[in-house]
Amino acid sequence: MDDWVLRSLQTINRIFEAGIAITALSLFLRALTFNLRDRISRAFAVILACVMVSFSGEAVAGVLSQSSSLEVWLRLQWMGTLFLPAAYLHFSDALLETTGRPSRGRRRWAVRFSYFISAAFSLLLPTTLFLGPLVAEGQPMPHLTLTSLSLGFSVYYVVTILMALSVIYRAWKRTVLTASRRRMTYLLVGSIAVAVGSYPFLLLAGELAAAVPILFFLTASIANVFVFYAMVAMAYATAFFGVPWPDRVVKSRLFRWLLRGPVTVFIVLALIPWADDIGRILQIQDGVVLPILVGLSTLLVSHVLTLAAPVLEKWLIFGASEDDMQFLQELPERFLTDADMRQFLEAVLASVCDRFQSKSAFVVSLQDGQMQTVVEVGSRNLRDDDKSKDLLEVAGKQNGGQVFTWSGYRLLPLHGSDGKQLIGMLGVQRGRRGELSEEQLRAFESLGARAAQALEDRRQQGEVLRSLQSLTPRVEVIQRLRAASRYDQGEVLSDVEKLPKYKDLVKWVRDALTHYWGGPRLTQSPLRSLQVVQGALDQHEGNPSLAMRAILKTAIERNRPEGEPRLNGEWMLYNLLEMKFMQGRKVREVAMRLAMSEADLYRKQRVAIESVARSLLEMEKDTLAVKNGKESQ
Repeated sequence: MDDWVLRSLQTINRIFEAGIAITALSLFLRALTFNLRDRISRAFAVILACVMVSFSGEAVAGVLSQSSSLEVWLRLQWMGTLFLPAAYLHFSDALLETTGRPSRGRRRWAVRFSYFISAAFSLLLPTTLFLGPLVAEGQPMPHLTLTSLSLGFSVYYVVTILMALSVIYRAWKRTVLTASRRRMTYLLVGSIAVAVGSYPFLLLAGELAAAVPILFFLTASIANVFVFYAMVAMAYATAFFGVPWPDRVVKSRLFRWLLRGPVTVFIVLALIPWADDIGRILQIQDGVVLPILVGLSTLLVSHVLTLAAPVLEKWLIFGASEDDMQFLQELPERFLTDADMRQFLEAVLASVCDRFQSKSAFVVSLQDGQMQTVVEVGSRNLRDDDKSKDLLEVAGKQNGGQVFTWSGYRLLPLHGSDGKQLIGMLGVQRGRRGELSEEQLRAFESLGARAAQALEDRRQQGEVLRSLQSLTPRVEVIQRLRAASRYDQGEVLSDVEKLPKYKDLVKWVRDALTHYWGGPRLTQSPLRSLQVVQGALDQHEGNPSLAMRAILKTAIERNRPEGEPRLNGEWMLYNLLEMKFMQGRKVREVAMRLAMSEADLYRKQRVAIESVARSLLEMEKDTLAVKNGKESQ
């Protein structure tokens, strides 16, 4: 009975050691991927690396029998332990700084000094000065012997960890918000558990462990369970630092990351010890059972967790916001993109051509009195501007939604839901037969109604998107301020909201330039929230089109090189901006004028727009500087 209990505890201990190492690796990769710019995340990544190395060495050493390999992995295990105190001191300093108490120099020097001491000990690790020779037959498991230096490191380990915990406690006291204090508590308690559970106590308690091996493995298993949960709790609390995302987004991303990686691997590791029993029952060799068991269990666990993840998220994360989040999650399935609309309209045109035995049909979408979109089947001659203008003139003279003829086509005006606004036209090439029968006319009108519904839905969704885009800067400001003030409430008064993000600014400038001479992307652009644009509105009597054009023109002129104008060299980008947007010339004409291909023109255009965005950002900074100067007087 005692042997069975001992083997079970050893198995559980190995599973948790491997699980902790894999979980630490997964969380380490997550920190490197999503939030490496934040100092707290970088410091926590060092802690995770130390835990990963320590438990990896311990897990691998537990299944080795060759003395030379065993000693290498046991010494590698200590590499993680050596740097753990310095990583903790680094983490505590970053934590206290985030709460509004930056280091005056002493904590920073203490962190550097602790890393220096850890590096010095690591240089002695391959020798027998720090750790003695291997006891291969040691009980309850092989271990390295104790020396005076390793005993001194143990004292350094305890003192440094206590210093780090005292700094974390100071950060906990400075936290006011309930949620932030709760997460800071996770960090404090989790730090204690990880620091205690990561130290190789067999080095100090070898005689007691040999006398009562069951007690040792039971204690080690319990400690590993606490380390696992404490590490996950610390990762959860650390995930909120340095990111502007809402809490629900942080929780959801971390939850799915843990499900896809550590939880799946941990369950598979727990099933591996059963491979021998399954092989004996089925009378199959272990070498055959193990890969099959790992493969099938991985697939099954991944499938079950994929199905359970949405339900668990609703229960654990979203709570009262469940209906809103479900609507947002289903929105991509309901949203009608331009590609979706074209695909549907092509299906409508295929039905029209089949119904009337015609080889050519088209749908025209009209916006702001101009032909914006053309979906054609068969003939491609509607790309000609003269024909497009002629079509618009003919359509403008028609009354109601009756079918009429134009240039060999039968046309049906498409109106919006109000029945008045013309939003497009459906056309099909006339056949040799005469007038349409009533059945054909009803079919034509029915297909036209479906095409009109698609155009109307896409137009309405476009308006909603533009409204959301105009709200995006203000919502981002709220989220960034909320995230910045999680642990330091003074950040609410910071200037984080005054300047937009550069990548957003580039997108806004590109959209505004495409409607430079009028259109919703100019008049409803998020650029209107900039102070430099607000000043231009006052100068242009509140006319948004004039104000936006004036600001964009000024930003473009800032990119004008000195000297006489030319068509090449340093004048290339400025000429592209002037001809493409300010003069409104076609892409092909601009490309021929500048002696470049259309593909090269689009690449140069992207660079030119980024240059305009930088100029606009400088103008906004100058405007804010002048405004702040006046307010301080």
